[in-house]
Amino acid sequence: MTTATLAETVAATSARSAWDRGVRQYAVELLEDLELTADDWDGSWRYQEKLLLNGAADWHEYSHGGCALIYDRDIAERLCTPSELRRINNVQHGRPNHRETWLDCQARALYQAAELIRRTI
Repeated sequence: MTTATLAETVAATSARSAWDRGVRQYAVELLEDLELTADDWDGSWRYQEKLLLNGAADWHEYSHGGCALIYDRDIAERLCTPSELRRINNVQHGRPNHRETWLDCQARALYQAAELIRRTI
C-alpha cells in the first residue's frame, strides 16, 4: 500500500466529531509528508511510527518542535467546534483545559492520528 492510497483510505474514514475530523486531518497530513512504497510499511509498528515522527522522539516533541501547527488558534480551529471556540473565548485564555496547553492537546491528537494510521494499515 502506497502512502497516497493509505492517505485516501484514512481520509475516507468516518469522523463524527470535530476532534475526530481534526485527528483524521492530522493523519492525512502525516502521510502526505512521506513518500513511501508498500515495502516501506513492512516491519513493526515501531519502525513505521519512527517514519511518521520524522526524527522526533515522540508526539509531544513533534508537536512542540514545530513539525505540525504552531499557533494556538490554528490548533483550536482544527480540533474544536465553533461553539467550543466561543466558549473558550477564541483561545484568548491560552489553554484548552487546566492540564494542557494547545500544543499538548495537538500532541494527543497526533498520537491518535498515528493510531488511526496503524489501524488502517
